Amino acid sequence: MSAEPEERPGRPLPIVISIQSQIAWGHVGNSAAAWPMRACGVEVIEVPTALLSNHPHYPSMRGRLLDPDLVDEILSGLAERGIHQRATAILSGFMGQAGTASVVAAFVRQAKDANPDLLYACDPVIGDADLGFFADAALRRAFAEDLVPLADLILPNAFELEALSGVAIDGPDAVAAARAVLGTPAVVATSVPVEGWPDRLGTVTVSDAGRSIIKMPRLPVRPAGTGDLLAGLTVARLALGVDLDTAVARAVAGVAAALARTSGEPWAEMPIAAAIFAIVTATGRETMPESGTEQMR
Repeated sequence: MSAEPEERPGRPLPIVISIQSQIAWGHVGNSAAAWPMRACGVEVIEVPTALLSNHPHYPSMRGRLLDPDLVDEILSGLAERGIHQRATAILSGFMGQAGTASVVAAFVRQAKDANPDLLYACDPVIGDADLGFFADAALRRAFAEDLVPLADLILPNAFELEALSGVAIDGPDAVAAARAVLGTPAVVATSVPVEGWPDRLGTVTVSDAGRSIIKMPRLPVRPAGTGDLLAGLTVARLALGVDLDTAVARAVAGVAAALARTSGEPWAEMPIAAAIFAIVTATGRETMPESGTEQMR
């Protein structure tokens, strides 16, 4: 089902190739992003980089990272079908190992050569402030040297943006400084501290068009996968032709809708299925008076 009023009957849906992890229980990677993206009104091609029982923050986990050669085979099969020429966007997230990142970088270069209008959005999944790094040094280098330089848009959290750029992300101004260091056309940074608002965190968007900030209250729930959901919702709206600031505002509101329905019990997961209508119909206007926004052009 699609909740988007801009659904276009009789015309092909935009295609998003989403390359990230897949889990059996819970919502991270494609297991967080793919269904909401489809509900926005885009076709999603899921390419897994890992097949796991659950995300790795539980006490135990089963499954494995996929061999880079297998990921390469899947992507090569898509290229043989001409999907890379027809796609509107590629979104990449969790890679798991440096070899997979190199395979994905080669596919993105091939796709961009064949399809110059293609959007490549990179969620550089390497760590978080409360967990530290969960990507080894080789994978962090692969993100920094191979994937981020190819990206039209990166969607890191503040910890990841600081690690990639070397700029201390202590506020919205630092996001702009980090973007300048990386040379990335656009950055959407989450979990950014905002001076004077200790009870809130900022989602900061910086591009050639300017800077915008959405300040959201800190919530007592902390499920995994919120960044994956936000990245998916943002990219889906961009694929539909929505401008970046509006896409991000709607994505932030969609994540807030999921979090508002998430249990406070330990190991609670976002209720993606139960909350799907609220997630994809959130416009941002519902939360903006409470959360606060700023735009600088």
